[in-house]
Amino acid sequence: MARLQSGVNLGLGECRLTMLNWCIHFVCVRIIKQSTLLALAEKHPKSLTAIRSWLVVAKQAEWRGLNDVRRTYPHADLVEVGSGKKVMVFNICGNAYRLIVAVHFNTGMVYILRFLTHAEYSKDQWKEQL
Repeated sequence: MARLQSGVNLGLGECRLTMLNWCIHFVCVRIIKQSTLLALAEKHPKSLTAIRSWLVVAKQAEWRGLNDVRRTYPHADLVEVGSGKKVMVFNICGNAYRLIVAVHFNTGMVYILRFLTHAEYSKDQWKEQL
């Protein structure tokens, strides 16, 4: 488990912060298939720094809903896909790439679904596949 300087212990979706005999529990985001995202991003080397930054921020986040996400990523959107479910879309490297994830706010899990260029995203074919 990684320990942040603030004393927050990151691991398996739960974080604990202990101060002066008070224990505060909160759910941190857990990224499912981080390795898949990094492999996809390697196909687009210009995106790697931004993807790594997104991963650091997302892992430390306490997202309970879209409003929490938008405090950090104001342009994040929920998009309905072919299955009728909603996925979250993040702009990466400004407008060059789109990261598409399924966020389960109740468990703090983020599932990586797609990483697309802006041109691939704009074709909307990905929506029918999800």
